[in-house]
Amino acid sequence: MFLWFILLFLNIKITCWQVCFAHIFGGGYAAGYYAYLWTQMLADDGYQWFVEQGGLHRENGQRFREAILSRGNSTDLAELYRQWRGHDPQIEPMLVNRGLKE
Repeated sequence: MFLWFILLFLNIKITCWQVCFAHIFGGGYAAGYYAYLWTQMLADDGYQWFVEQGGLHRENGQRFREAILSRGNSTDLAELYRQWRGHDPQIEPMLVNRGLKE
């Protein structure tokens, strides 16, 4: 039984690897995948702001609410982010979160 499982796993892994990434390069998904990475970078950089400001507590949440959430799409989102964070989004927090940088 165990041997059957291993053979099945190897067969799937060997014969189906092409479909694992083909969707990224065809049909315009590459731009969507980039958007996922951009969003992750914003999330990690935004979380770093909370860490720098002492963590998740009411005052920090209220500042985020007033600076970002309450504004909706009334102003350029990049400008809102810059005003809240104090600078453009940085990639370093995402690299640290993914274990690519210490």
